[in-house]
Amino acid sequence: MKIASSASEAVVQRQLDAYNAHDVEALAATYAEDAEQFEHPCTPLASGLASLRKRWATRFKDPLLHAELLKRTVVGQIVIDHESVRSTFPEGPGKTELVAIYEVRDGKIAKAWFIIGAKTLDVKLEKEESNPAPEPTAPSGRD
Repeated sequence: MKIASSASEAVVQRQLDAYNAHDVEALAATYAEDAEQFEHPCTPLASGLASLRKRWATRFKDPLLHAELLKRTVVGQIVIDHESVRSTFPEGPGKTELVAIYEVRDGKIAKAWFIIGAKTLDVKLEKEESNPAPEPTAPSGRD
């Protein structure tokens, strides 16, 4: 857990910790009752805590879901996180790069915008194809 340098950063860090713990109620405690989430710039994802709780409960069914904070910028009530989010896609497990922009008011997240980057699927290594076993060698005279 990172130590927050401002109240806005502290609430966003608590939400990240709750997200990674898959704790819907702890996550809801960081959001305002009428909070809104958008895919940047203005596509609605969820509005109000009931809608947010439902969205999180669905997402938390994925046991791989985990956000890694890569960089954070704080300017007053705005907190911008650059994250790598691990999850399970229909094609298999992988990661998505994401930028999250949080607007904090009265100690709670009032609005959040997400810029979602490309997904990268985990590479499956076929042991026999990619790393063939070395051919056995005859013992040398020193063995």
